[in-house]
Amino acid sequence: MTDIEIAQSNKMEQITKIAAKIDIKEDALEMYGPYKAKITFAELKTLQEKAKTNPGKLILVTAVTPTPAGEGKSTVSIGLADGLNKIGKKTVVALREPSLGPCFGVKGGACGGGYAQIVPMEDINLHFTGDIHAISIANNLIAALIDNHLQQGNELNIDPRTISWKRCVDLNDRALRNITIGLGGRLQGVPREDHFSISVASEIMAIICLSKTISELKQRIDSIVIGQNYARENVTFGQLKCTGAIASLLKDVIKPNLVQTLEKNPAFVHGGPFANIAHGCNSVNATLCALATGDYVVTEAGFAADLGAEKFLDIKCRSAGLNPSAVVIVATIRALKMHGGVAKADLAKKDCAALEKGFENLKTHIENIAKFGLPAVVAINKFITDTDEEIELIKKLCDSVGAKAVLSEGWEKGGNGTTDLAKAVCEIAESGKANYHPLYELDLPLTEKISKIAKEIYRAEGVDFAPAALKKLQSFEDAGYKNLPVCIAKTQNSISHDPTLIGAPKGFTFPVRDVQLYVGAGFVVALAGDIMTMPGLPKTPAALNIDVDDNGCISGLF
Repeated sequence: MTDIEIAQSNKMEQITKIAAKIDIKEDALEMYGPYKAKITFAELKTLQEKAKTNPGKLILVTAVTPTPAGEGKSTVSIGLADGLNKIGKKTVVALREPSLGPCFGVKGGACGGGYAQIVPMEDINLHFTGDIHAISIANNLIAALIDNHLQQGNELNIDPRTISWKRCVDLNDRALRNITIGLGGRLQGVPREDHFSISVASEIMAIICLSKTISELKQRIDSIVIGQNYARENVTFGQLKCTGAIASLLKDVIKPNLVQTLEKNPAFVHGGPFANIAHGCNSVNATLCALATGDYVVTEAGFAADLGAEKFLDIKCRSAGLNPSAVVIVATIRALKMHGGVAKADLAKKDCAALEKGFENLKTHIENIAKFGLPAVVAINKFITDTDEEIELIKKLCDSVGAKAVLSEGWEKGGNGTTDLAKAVCEIAESGKANYHPLYELDLPLTEKISKIAKEIYRAEGVDFAPAALKKLQSFEDAGYKNLPVCIAKTQNSISHDPTLIGAPKGFTFPVRDVQLYVGAGFVVALAGDIMTMPGLPKTPAALNIDVDDNGCISGLF
């Protein structure tokens, strides 16, 4: 059966019963039908306080650099949570909400696979509880209010050429990357160049994921820098005095969503920032709710360890005061063989030489995680074409660099296929080896923070800052934003900035072509190489395979 057929054949438990497993009562839930719920504000506050005094052990799941062969990070995350519950550890999984862009583009859904899935899979992958739609509308209301301010006299003397706030939509629509607005005469607005990002890369998405309360949410929205005035001074959204309206659209979005795995274990699914162009982690609130209700919490950060994991550890953990106990790095033999130079069509053939060559990619990620003071377990996400010899080689290679590798068979067997991985994770999480610390100190200049990530995580020889980027970074520091962390936007298909450089590239110069100031989110974004904040659809998008019948049954979603 396909993933969606497996999910549809599953009989879900009422969400009230799932909540009861983690001691959340029915009156603490806001129901979205029988199988989805949000946590009330009162319960959220209670769980936030509980997480301070009785936090569970936090396990981060990351992966090797993505390839067309697939890695299965979400599948392993869900399978691991089920496996931990199988061995008697009260475990909650905390994941991001899928974006519609990948669902209809290349990647497909993001609810796991096989017998390691979260459900209701179709709802979660599509509109879910409306969070991303509300984020999009809030983002675009800010844009409309900015343009209306220009039209109605421009009391703040905003220079339209400096407006940095972009509109957004949660789809891959390359035609909207660069547009001209305000055409048609005096009554139609002030003509200017504008841009669209995908919603999950918007600053509002990041703000939602990093805010604990409505008060914090409003403070962050107030702080958003929308452009400059003619005196070249930053203008914040708070100066428009419309923050309350934006927050009103987001009041329910800040509440985490509760769903379940196929094995009826609780899952908080909330927030969806991309990891290649945003910070790539689910919400702080969802993580805190999971920590307050589980002895173990499994969470994932998008793409490979050079992207999602670095941002999780340098941005989210630092902001929220989180202390991870261990990291799981997902690898597949197929992906490592691709990093070793094997074509996708030939991956079913045994090739230990290519596997050993491709291991350099995994080795780099293992070394990088150690730079944050954290121990790592490698999860070998098993495919039917993997040979025993290849599996043993990966275990041997991992052992040579001080990391234990364990077979994960969650896709085929659910929690029963991940109990060995669960035991290995428990052993390392309870060993006391974790000594988490960020990669860099916040008092470093912004250029040095970017350079440190590029050299230590990506293994670049140096960084080439475009002159305009350097000028903007200096202006950020002059305006008092030197102590912000940095969020680097780059390709997910290579540890470097260049998607054609597979494996573990070295000897390259990392190009930073532009930077953006996200004061509300609390970080500076550095754009490298050809990265776009609005992806495009492929020649054969996943949308071609999706359909729905007269009974409302969806097919082809994944």
